[in-house]
Amino acid sequence: MSHGSLTLPARLSLLAWDTSRPPAGGATHPAGPVRAGALVDLARRGLLTDVDGIATPADMDSRSGDAVLDGLLELVHESCPHSWRTWVTLRARVTADAVREQLVAGGYLRAEKRRVLGVFPSVEYALERAAAVKVLREEAREVLLGPLPAAGIAERDAALAVLADAAGLLGAHPAEQRVEELTDRAAASVPGLAGIVREVRAAVAATAPVPASL
Repeated sequence: MSHGSLTLPARLSLLAWDTSRPPAGGATHPAGPVRAGALVDLARRGLLTDVDGIATPADMDSRSGDAVLDGLLELVHESCPHSWRTWVTLRARVTADAVREQLVAGGYLRAEKRRVLGVFPSVEYALERAAAVKVLREEAREVLLGPLPAAGIAERDAALAVLADAAGLLGAHPAEQRVEELTDRAAASVPGLAGIVREVRAAVAATAPVPASL
């Protein structure tokens, strides 16, 4: 898995790791932002659409080819209709855990089996590619705070920046106008996507901790 091939939820999962802390103790594993990224990724690909505020599969047969995204798509297929905001938190740990395992397979994380109290089996995760996460964070902060006009930024990078900002993962304080410009840019080629991004971003922000400097 190369840096450029990472999905939006995978990138958001990595941004949760604080590279200034020990490799095994630097993640908060936020389920909401990761689920929000998966929803936006599916909407960008045309696999989820908005029908009167409800996240709705475009059809019953299409798939993304990514196991995590397709797992969420199947979950939406099989569930009662819900709004985008509801899906940000509803069973979000399922998506977050699947992304984490994907990152282990890609060499970004390392799974370490342990026993709690010497009896109960447990798995802890450590960051393997701290340098890649630092680059990812620097790039996202540059998108959020840098001088490049929103029109010159890749749509997926714009989506990452606004969702990571809402989750407090970048330790940045962008101007609201910049966030709005990036939100519009994230949806430039997909009709209706801007409203979806705003909905999931609001849901992420509502549950995010107070941002800390990274």
